[in-house]
Amino acid sequence: MFFVNVLKQVCHHTEILSGLIVLLFSLYACSTPSESNFSTAVEIVVTSNNPEELARVIEQAKPLLASGRDVNVSLAAGTYYLDKTLVLENNTDNTLSLIGAMDGKTIISGAKKTNPKWQRHTQNIVKTKLDIHHVDQVFVGDKSQIRARYPNYNPNADIYGGYAEDAIDPKRTKHWTNPKGAFVHALHKGRWGGMHYALTGKAADGEWILEGGYQNNRPSAPHRKYRYVENVFEELDAPKEWYFDNSDQTLYFYPDSTDLANYRQLDIPQLKQLITITGNANKPVKNIMISGITFTHTTHSFMDTSEPLLRSDWAIYRGAAVAIENAENIQIKASSFVNLGGNAIAVNRYARNIEISGNHISHIGAGAINFVGDPSAVRSASFTYHEFIELDKIDFSAGPQNALYPANSLVIDNLIHNIGLIEKQVAGVQLSMSRAITVSHNSIYQVPRAGINVSEGTWGGHLIEYNDVFNTVLETGDHGAFNSWGRDRFWHPTRKKMEYITQSYPDLYLKDATETVVIRNNRFRCDHGWDIDLDDGSSNYDIYNNVLLNGGLKLREGFRRNVYNNILINNTLHPHVWFKNSGDKFKHNIVMMGYAPVSNDFWGEDIDQNYFMNWSALDDAQKRGTDKRSKYGPPLFINANTGDFRVQDDSKAKEIGFKNFSTNNVGVMSPKLKKIALKPNIPGLILANQSNDKTKTYQLFGAKIKTVTTLGEQSALGISEMAGAMIISVTKDSLMDRSGIMANDVILEVLDKNKIDTAEDFLSAYQTNKWHKKLNLTISRNQNIKKIILLLRD
Repeated sequence: MFFVNVLKQVCHHTEILSGLIVLLFSLYACSTPSESNFSTAVEIVVTSNNPEELARVIEQAKPLLASGRDVNVSLAAGTYYLDKTLVLENNTDNTLSLIGAMDGKTIISGAKKTNPKWQRHTQNIVKTKLDIHHVDQVFVGDKSQIRARYPNYNPNADIYGGYAEDAIDPKRTKHWTNPKGAFVHALHKGRWGGMHYALTGKAADGEWILEGGYQNNRPSAPHRKYRYVENVFEELDAPKEWYFDNSDQTLYFYPDSTDLANYRQLDIPQLKQLITITGNANKPVKNIMISGITFTHTTHSFMDTSEPLLRSDWAIYRGAAVAIENAENIQIKASSFVNLGGNAIAVNRYARNIEISGNHISHIGAGAINFVGDPSAVRSASFTYHEFIELDKIDFSAGPQNALYPANSLVIDNLIHNIGLIEKQVAGVQLSMSRAITVSHNSIYQVPRAGINVSEGTWGGHLIEYNDVFNTVLETGDHGAFNSWGRDRFWHPTRKKMEYITQSYPDLYLKDATETVVIRNNRFRCDHGWDIDLDDGSSNYDIYNNVLLNGGLKLREGFRRNVYNNILINNTLHPHVWFKNSGDKFKHNIVMMGYAPVSNDFWGEDIDQNYFMNWSALDDAQKRGTDKRSKYGPPLFINANTGDFRVQDDSKAKEIGFKNFSTNNVGVMSPKLKKIALKPNIPGLILANQSNDKTKTYQLFGAKIKTVTTLGEQSALGISEMAGAMIISVTKDSLMDRSGIMANDVILEVLDKNKIDTAEDFLSAYQTNKWHKKLNLTISRNQNIKKIILLLRD
């Protein structure tokens, strides 16, 4: 048989390649199907790393696709430095595949490779001219260098790699001569993500003029503490820092080695997007597969992040290293996305049957995988938190009003970590104005905000399962490892008005949240928020068989949340505020604390048959009218130390209907990714069996804590009763130390309402209120009662 695979021969000369394709296509066109000896798929091997040749090959594949052949374009190992974005198109029923060499050795870069000619500028700084007009990142090998900044970069700082209140204080910045072109990065005032500003000049009062801040859809002033400034020549004062003077195209660099031979090549990103797969709603691009390629070096997008999403805290930039829009049957598989200035993968507007699988996404400036529909598909859309449509103008029809949204797509087996290096309102997987997206078997960690985020109720049907999500909300606040909002048509910024709407139109939430979102068989951990945070109005969820390792479950107002058979380690249910007719159910769950309070005393449709650790937590619940058939006692986990939270056969938890499930198969599945994926720390059961051992000690924020248990301790501490959480010791420079907590302090009360009799009471109060920035404590010190503020973060 004659195979078109003869094209595997080395094709360095485009004219030869083009001639071969035309000849073979002509032979095929002249033969009948029975006469044709061609194989089903045509394989073209590109052995040159010339991006122009790659673009020509893709263009020349079009007639082969039109002829009824699948086309596999195989890329040789090496780096393809693109000088323009690669556009992939296919409108046929055949598949165009772009396949890299094994082990990710095919690299598509948006950088320009430069060979600097260094000259000495000062003792520590060298400089070189560049034939480039835009520089926002500089890479030496695969290592990103640091744009000159204040304060200097500190890898141990928990936010922004360092922050300072005086970053742009006119008193401190008097030595700046011409800072135009500088950028200020700051958290939102409420730490709901981050914002970015261009410094454009100085006002008459001496303050610097900033333009920007639109990257967050809940406007605020920039945070006064959590901020830094970059791209100022006078701040070029530390190893690895650089500054580019655009006026004369000079790069100034402070190398961390005296051997300039280490800096013979610099890679400087020039493209915002590497590949686009874009059709239109009437003629979508389709049947494209990308596999085995490393994508790297795109420019920053933080000043392009400006399109507001529906009533969430988000604004979005729809671009990415690989951007998909108005497309069907697209696969992005077994690829790497690393050292990107913005998003890794974006799926926009009309999109069906998109598969994103087996990828490794790390060290990127913004979000990993974004699915975002078009607002034109949303009925009675509102875009800001306080915006609303009056009842007489609301469209009461259900579901989307056009097809410009992603649906029926799969995000599976992806390793995602160290994202949001610049932009902080990001997620490992973001779903907005989408329907029926399956997010399964992903490992997501080291993120500044949520691991998985659902921006609103439109239109549900998502399946979130077998994900391992931890080390989340590391730089922001009031959020969760899984986070959602549901500020849909029924939402109103005035509480009384919203209660009237939801009682008058009890099924209005289903007009947007038309299908149930299922969250099952996941392992979540958030140390700075909730493990699962169903915020404002999140509705129509089934949540079961999840292990929540630290932050508990928040169910703020919403409708029809069915929560059952979950394990809440060292935490509990946080209802906050509920609707009278919510229809919520919370059953067959293992909780380790009494429920957090609800502000309006509505407790859903059925809160019962749950398992508590102690009688007092159950008693409090029953006094409120819930949990009449719930029980308490030790959970008897098979091996909590290793994260096996199945209960033993004789555990009373089975009496309330709890059924065992395993988390052994959460996270990535492919051996290559599984080998390098991290796992969360499994916490000790600090709140289980608390009545059995009053002498037990605990660690929190650098302090060793125990319950006051003896008359000797009571006498030595000078307290009126044998009760309280006693501080045994405090580690120097820990959060406890920086808050002013000292050895032999006794914590008596938290937030002026939670009386502390035991160390476990204090830990429980902390777990319940850990999303606060600080806790007000009442303590006894040297026989005096004092008020002190415990910082929960620096």
